[in-house]
Amino acid sequence: MYRKISAYLQQWKANPRRKPLILQGARQVGKTYALLEFGRRCYENVAYLNFETNPKLINAFADDIRPDCLVPMLSHYCGQTIVSEKTLLILDEVQLCERALAALKYFCELAPQYHVIAAGSLLGVAVSRSAFSFPVGKAELKTLYPLDFEEFLLALDQGELAENIKRSFNADAPLPVLMHEDALRLYRQYLVVGGMPEAVLQFADTGDYQLVRHIQDTILAGYLNDMSKYNTQNEIKKTRLAYDSAAVQLSKLHTRFQYKLLKKGGRASEFENALQWLTLSGILSPVHRVQQIKKPLENYKDIDAFKIYVSDVGLLCAKKDVSAGDILYMSPELDDFKGGLTENYVHNQLIVNGYRPYYWESERGAEIDFVIQRQGQIIPLEVKAADNTKAKSLKVYMDTYKPAYAVKISAKNFGFADAKKTVPLYAVYCL
Repeated sequence: MYRKISAYLQQWKANPRRKPLILQGARQVGKTYALLEFGRRCYENVAYLNFETNPKLINAFADDIRPDCLVPMLSHYCGQTIVSEKTLLILDEVQLCERALAALKYFCELAPQYHVIAAGSLLGVAVSRSAFSFPVGKAELKTLYPLDFEEFLLALDQGELAENIKRSFNADAPLPVLMHEDALRLYRQYLVVGGMPEAVLQFADTGDYQLVRHIQDTILAGYLNDMSKYNTQNEIKKTRLAYDSAAVQLSKLHTRFQYKLLKKGGRASEFENALQWLTLSGILSPVHRVQQIKKPLENYKDIDAFKIYVSDVGLLCAKKDVSAGDILYMSPELDDFKGGLTENYVHNQLIVNGYRPYYWESERGAEIDFVIQRQGQIIPLEVKAADNTKAKSLKVYMDTYKPAYAVKISAKNFGFADAKKTVPLYAVYCL
């Protein structure tokens, strides 16, 4: 199964100034698979070490963590001779071994000829809550997300459609009607299946939504287990409340996150650590309101006003127990949920492409779903779940800030008129 991170990993390998790499991301997004596949294709051999399945490995890092001492010992542990330039050394679930993370600094300084990648599912949590010696400036950091819609198309052998979508996006030219309808059908399938690799593979092999839902339920159970296993006793209940509430609040008309909806009288001081845990673990992602439309947008974000999105739309549907049929046929009974689900989908496609999105509100309540910096311009994105593209808020924004252009994301086909670029929901990955 093709993952876009493959191209990044090959560039990392070829870089003469390469540093050790830390690959982070939520559980089950495919970090181990991507690294092992990369190692198989691009190296003579792979030395794979997993601190979760083999806790005794931690002992190897108990004393001297300089490469000249570590390499022979790690070669013995994994049964693979670690050869500079020819072996890929993978340290998986590295959050369980602080000194293994610290060792990356010495690989960078003393033995850059070794190709080392550390991977961790809860790395952000571990570094935040422990006295970890993080190798600042001595390692590259990369995040892997669930499959985006383009990767989903490729997994279903729809590569030609993906290329046609890109061409129409670049030319602002409508896709042929039948192709457009087929792409929308696949988009709705993606909403149900999501981008977790195991779920996508199951769907590609069987087309069975019940089997996909079983996999998603198993992943969700694993997340709940992590909340108990890698959290303080006092924070477990709060973290689960915050996670449950995030999915519920996406169904609200106004999706700005409200602590009072977690429980009666809920306050930020009580739940902010729980939200931080979920964010650092890669399960949730906040999008802050931007107070002024100026560069850089990060300087003008409102830290007290934000929305929360879930890392994978398929897991969101599973958590809400939404049936595949209701999504595939866009049942009117889901009207309250469609908007939040669609926004969540767009958000996920944006962060995979490296954007840091914000949202905007006027004093009179006009709201723009996302504001991004693209090709040197600040661009507003209006998102609609169907083909109704009337957007009063977008007009308010454009009249106020006069952007170079705006993007309207909906079920409508490609087009460009009145400084508005129309992008179908299935083409957000092209941005």
